Amino acid sequence: MNEKIYKTLSHSGALNLTLGIVILATGIAAGVLLLINGAGLLGKKAKMMI
Repeated sequence: MNEKIYKTLSHSGALNLTLGIVILATGIAAGVLLLINGAGLLGKKAKMMI
């Protein structure tokens, strides 16, 4: 009985770790894209007339 619980919990832990890494990588990629986009907008600010 204890082995079944241990295997279930170890699979759950591995899944949580994998999901956390994927979410972290997605967040970093989104942040980098936002920084690049913001820098481009700041660079074009002088050429814009409102």
